[in-house]
Amino acid sequence: MLTKYGMNQWLPTAVILWPVAAACAWLAQGGQPIWWIPCALLLLIWLAFAAFFRDPPRRPSANNPTDFLSPADGTISAVIRVAHHDATNGPALVIRIFLSVLDVHINRAAYDGTVVGLRHQPGRYLDARMSAGARVNENLLLTLRLDDGRMYGIRQISGAIARRIICRVKIGQRLNRGQRYGMIQFGSTTELILPQPECATSLVQEGSRVYAGRTAIARLSAPGSTK
Repeated sequence: MLTKYGMNQWLPTAVILWPVAAACAWLAQGGQPIWWIPCALLLLIWLAFAAFFRDPPRRPSANNPTDFLSPADGTISAVIRVAHHDATNGPALVIRIFLSVLDVHINRAAYDGTVVGLRHQPGRYLDARMSAGARVNENLLLTLRLDDGRMYGIRQISGAIARRIICRVKIGQRLNRGQRYGMIQFGSTTELILPQPECATSLVQEGSRVYAGRTAIARLSAPGSTK
């Protein structure tokens, strides 16, 4: 299945390449087998391009419904605690995920919550693998309010190749755990930001492989409770 978030890219490409490939196949069947080569190349190019917009169905692999799911496919590039973050209006646990161009780029909600903030920040387009990119690259911070009143955030960060952030939500909208809400085109970084780091436990470490809407990556205990 191809995502609706990339329809403006993969559909026009198909409209252009498929008829050309069909014409090459017609010429090849008409006694000019050399035309099978451009036909095959065009189909491979489109399949490689369309693969970036794939949107596989996902179910949580963890049985604990209180765990926060990964908001993106990729590899954990950092697990850090910061003294202040705008998403939580205080100290936070930040789990950073690097997405290569080969990863599924659909972003999903990590936990049930109501959208209370959307902040787009223009910036640079450094390589997503560079730690500096998380600080200075173009990004969009989505802030959600949990049922207990605490806030958590998901930040979509562009990269050297990624130049378009898509976030199809509105203030006041309710997102469910694992629900699709946007994507980044193409390689990029996504961060999960949790409040009260003394209550937050990371279930992953740097180098862990995670999948959006399926891999449990963090747990947030109630204030005053033991982890």
